[in-house]
Amino acid sequence: MIFDIRVDAINSLAPGAKYMTAGDEITWLDDDIPQPTEESIATEMIRLQALYDNKDWERKRVAAYGLLNQDEMRFDDQVNGTTTWVDAINAIKTAHPKPK
Repeated sequence: MIFDIRVDAINSLAPGAKYMTAGDEITWLDDDIPQPTEESIATEMIRLQALYDNKDWERKRVAAYGLLNQDEMRFDDQVNGTTTWVDAINAIKTAHPKPK
């Protein structure tokens, strides 16, 4: 997936606006929504990047959870009286802690 933070910043500042981009050039096609300034776009890009970076722990946890066969682990734990699933989840949470 290509993450184009500049386009995301424009969309955040001017939701629903019609425009085209080619490289760094913006062709504004919307008479009803004002075009954001380059300064406001740059500021919004920084804000959006910070939001993305602050969710890194969550993306890593989701990826690690996806590698587990959680249903089978829970079933086996119930049958065997073990805590394999809980131990695996706790290990993932320890490896990728949620920021405070």
